[in-house]
Amino acid sequence: MADLTGAPVAAPGSHVGSRAEYAARVLEQLAERAQPGERLGTKVSLRPACGVSVGTFNEAVKLAQSRGWIVSRSGPGGGIFAAERSAVVRLGNSVLALDGDAPSVADAVRMRDALDPLLVEDAVWHSSAIDVREMRDRLRDMANARDDGDPVAFVRANWALHRKIAEVSPSVILRSVYLSLLDIVQAHTRGVGGTETSPLPRYIAERYLLHERLVDAIEAREHDAAQRLIREHNNTAKAR
Repeated sequence: MADLTGAPVAAPGSHVGSRAEYAARVLEQLAERAQPGERLGTKVSLRPACGVSVGTFNEAVKLAQSRGWIVSRSGPGGGIFAAERSAVVRLGNSVLALDGDAPSVADAVRMRDALDPLLVEDAVWHSSAIDVREMRDRLRDMANARDDGDPVAFVRANWALHRKIAEVSPSVILRSVYLSLLDIVQAHTRGVGGTETSPLPRYIAERYLLHERLVDAIEAREHDAAQRLIREHNNTAKAR
């Protein structure tokens, strides 16, 4: 079986990902093929297709729902439904599924990108050892999400890293504006998918390495290298 990006999905019990992750991807694929709002079935009818226990299936439902692919409803006429996806916005070689106005979120992403070089400059000159350690904690979260094959967790850990970089800035106005823009993007993102031209796992791996090098440059106070990397970061994010 292939995942939403075309990469193989590991069978239950495989070393790649957990059984809950496998089951969540099965549900996500069903939702992707269905019409928004379409009923996929009940937990009882869908669980055999995933080949997992009741507890593991419930965990998978929570995973798929947190990523914005499905909605679980209880009571008469309830079950598992494909989530409504009213808007999308391109973020590099990935697509964010949104619950709000795509143009507004795209504007927030564009303005956030424009402020990145200023915040990275401040991070180079003002980051303490504790700040850098916290940045590396966020990198570790990104690496774990990458290894788990969880694009939503990866994007959120990525945003957490950028949030930490922004918090280093001594400029109250710059911090406030940037974090407000980031909040807009985060609040409206329901899921993450790949594109036809770029498998999401490869894109995630490349983005992780770029951010790792960026934190290295910040720690070493290598201003020119950090600015080059953030330009590469934002140019890649604009790629179509």
